[in-house]
Amino acid sequence: MNRHTSAALTALSLLSVTALTACGGGSDSDAATDDPKASASAPVSEAPSLAERLAATIVTKADTDGFEVEEPDAEYAFAKSTDEVTVDKPACAPLAYAMNQLPLGAPEADLTRLTSGPTDAPTKLTKGITFTYVTLASYAPGKARSTFADARKAVDACGDGFTAKANGNESPYDTVTAEQVTPAGDESLGFTSTMTFRGVQHVLHGAFVRNGDVLATYFSVDGMAIANGRPSDAKLSPTVVKAQNAKLMAGPGSES
Repeated sequence: MNRHTSAALTALSLLSVTALTACGGGSDSDAATDDPKASASAPVSEAPSLAERLAATIVTKADTDGFEVEEPDAEYAFAKSTDEVTVDKPACAPLAYAMNQLPLGAPEADLTRLTSGPTDAPTKLTKGITFTYVTLASYAPGKARSTFADARKAVDACGDGFTAKANGNESPYDTVTAEQVTPAGDESLGFTSTMTFRGVQHVLHGAFVRNGDVLATYFSVDGMAIANGRPSDAKLSPTVVKAQNAKLMAGPGSES
């Protein structure tokens, strides 16, 4: 694959948005002074930015049972932004982004976390540890819905695989198939992808969950198995996904 596999495919793409400026009075200071209602009004609290709302919604260590939750190390990023990524089949771009911890579409804010911990169902292939990436992205009204639709089209159109390239690195994916996941949010979709690295096959798992204008993307991979040349089938952690979906449902998303 490429150098990002040696550190469990770490990537970080954080778009911060500035806090909204609270509305104040006009430039007519005399009018404001003479208005008893204006002088007696309580200070208006500044609304939290989208980035702050995502930070409050994304899963934390306290939300999981024994999992570590941290910011991915940007040193091993396949790409720092979607602008750096090219895909031989343009329709497959959402999957290339999802499997490299990059936000889909054009979000107004996004945030990624890497979780690691004991597998919920250890197997010979998982070796007892699972790595699940979680990316939350907030969109303008209606954009999360269309972005999810693009992800669904990608899963349907990319069954024969595709190749993503960035910064001199190449990630070929052999197949993509839809995978059943526990329904969550306004709509949800799971997928499985396979890749072959140095003659060894690996199975990757991902999922998308939309709640209003917020889209959660999950991706699980055993980067150490890929680097060490042993087969892997790293499934999404039910513990992490369940915890994040619960916070997503209770978070700032609103049906658009």
